[in-house]
Amino acid sequence: MAEQATHSWPGLLTELIAGHELSPDQTAWAMDMVLSGEVSPVRLAAFLVALRSKGETVGELRGLADAMLAHAIRFTVQGPAVDIVGTGGDRAHTVNVSTMAAVVIAGTGVRVVKHGNRAASSSSGSADVLEALGIRLDQAPERVARLVDEVGITFCFAQVFHPSFRHSAVARKELAVPTAFNFLGPLTNPAQPRAAAIGVADERMAPLVAGVLASRGTSAVVFRGDDGLDELAATGASTVWEVRDGSVEVSTLDAAKDLGLQRITVEDLRGADATFNAEVARRLLAGDAGPVRETVLLNAAAALVADASLSGTAEGSLVERLRAGMEHAAASIDSGEASAVLDRWVAASTR
Repeated sequence: MAEQATHSWPGLLTELIAGHELSPDQTAWAMDMVLSGEVSPVRLAAFLVALRSKGETVGELRGLADAMLAHAIRFTVQGPAVDIVGTGGDRAHTVNVSTMAAVVIAGTGVRVVKHGNRAASSSSGSADVLEALGIRLDQAPERVARLVDEVGITFCFAQVFHPSFRHSAVARKELAVPTAFNFLGPLTNPAQPRAAAIGVADERMAPLVAGVLASRGTSAVVFRGDDGLDELAATGASTVWEVRDGSVEVSTLDAAKDLGLQRITVEDLRGADATFNAEVARRLLAGDAGPVRETVLLNAAAALVADASLSGTAEGSLVERLRAGMEHAAASIDSGEASAVLDRWVAASTR
């Protein structure tokens, strides 16, 4: 790591152009300036491009995320809870797998605090499809927090909980290329649940996300399809970073070979707009079989694996634990509990 540079934009940019790693404190300072509205779009764009060109590190990403959380509207969840989210950016335009999986997870009795936003690179983001399912997005933060206890699931709409992030909008829109900011969502859940399942489309960034989670002591399963998907799917092999007790274990999973799922293609998971994807979700919860169900069960299982690791009940290989998680997730749907959770959530969010 380079010696500590002065906390100034010329100093930080000089370090990055020279290929030197910034300290977490330096990137936290930069993010604090951004979220305080004290940085011009040109200067922010220069910083993001220089950081991307050098290649982000775990420490740099951690500094950005920590500063973003410092500016967020925070709340605390009593007891264990999980988040399940993808970074997006895979350009596959699939249905909202993690959002459907979140409802299924809640149906197993594991509490979910999901963090997300509207679509950026797809036709329908988590916020879009939840809105189409009847969930209100404009609820006050304190109401969002109470829903965890009332129905076992809640959604933190990024625009509500990270209002200061609006100061980065002009630079990001003008750049129109992925930067470090694209990977902060899964790391900045305002409730900071201690377990998570996170899909990362970018091959280089996935281990960095896992590294940040490890540094926080989070229990997580981070994954990336070798075909670039930010979901676990039987489309081919996936790389998995399992985060437990501050360390990261990397493995390869082929859901078709290892779990006996039918081999599918990305086209089998293709989605459309929020209305279409919401109808897919309703059919899934009603018991529809097929590739979408198997994929949702697999991703829900990843979150259940992370939760079990947190509670100290994890036993067996990753494949064995995923198989058990899929069975629990299937029972959530087949018993009608997942559908009932959604109904209760919609009713509670509109009261």
